[in-house]
Amino acid sequence: MAEPRILVTGATGFVGPHVVTALTQSGYRLRLALRRPGPARADVETVVVGDMAGPIDWAPALLDVDHVVHMAGLAHAGPGLDEALYRRINTDATRELARAAQEAGIRRFVYLSSVKALTGAFDGPPLAEDAVPAPDDAYGRSKLAAEQGLAALDLDWVALRPVLIYGPGVKANMAALLRLARLPLPLPFGGLQAPRSLLAVENLASAILFALGEDCPPRRCCLVADPEPISVAGMIAALRAGLGRGPGLMPVPAHWLRGLARRAGREETFVKLAGSLVARPQRLLSAGWRPPVETEAALARLAASARAG
Repeated sequence: MAEPRILVTGATGFVGPHVVTALTQSGYRLRLALRRPGPARADVETVVVGDMAGPIDWAPALLDVDHVVHMAGLAHAGPGLDEALYRRINTDATRELARAAQEAGIRRFVYLSSVKALTGAFDGPPLAEDAVPAPDDAYGRSKLAAEQGLAALDLDWVALRPVLIYGPGVKANMAALLRLARLPLPLPFGGLQAPRSLLAVENLASAILFALGEDCPPRRCCLVADPEPISVAGMIAALRAGLGRGPGLMPVPAHWLRGLARRAGREETFVKLAGSLVARPQRLLSAGWRPPVETEAALARLAASARAG
């Protein structure tokens, strides 16, 4: 009997290749939906579907497909983008694909949503998975609306809400932290001890694999994070361990650093990096998911791979 075939969207970029590798290594047959023709992999099929900013006929791509892993979308790019564009790509296109999947008799639809569908906070108490969603920007609202669209269908679906993802190829704040860790200087971050949930890209790929299985209850939104949070000081220490160095951290109080960031007009950036955002993946863990990597080890490998590159 042939292994199940999965239609995967969003297979390029930072997260996609990691997920594709995990799925193929687990024996799934993959069909990658691409916006435009690109380099082909020998171990997967590809189908060009066009840009999700416009209508797409999903029927040919879904032919003989058992599951869908939908990761494509407009990334959280900050202010300045039209909310209608977020809604078109993240909400409407997801609903259209899900309706087509329902008509095609897909067995499970795994949607990569975001913690931003639940909250826009960067500093506060631990998140409850059953909390009333309160997104505070266009990106989060578009992701929540996509989840609501799935819930309105007669479809077996799971929506995953990842926190900040890190791993080889990461950009933005985590890449900036890695650059700081590589500096041959002491850093004044020893006082940044607020716990923060992160997600290793290997653990995200593992969660997607778990979401495809029967042990994962359907029609639920699940937070995805490494099981234990870590502070900024802990992140720097783990990254520098991967570089073969000691932590090199000075215990400057967090409120001093926040004050300096405020004077420099960078307080929001500081809070995004150093605030306390704890999101435990209780639903997945209770269902039996076991993340394969620990945060400190994954951060150390990230730094080591960056040094090798």
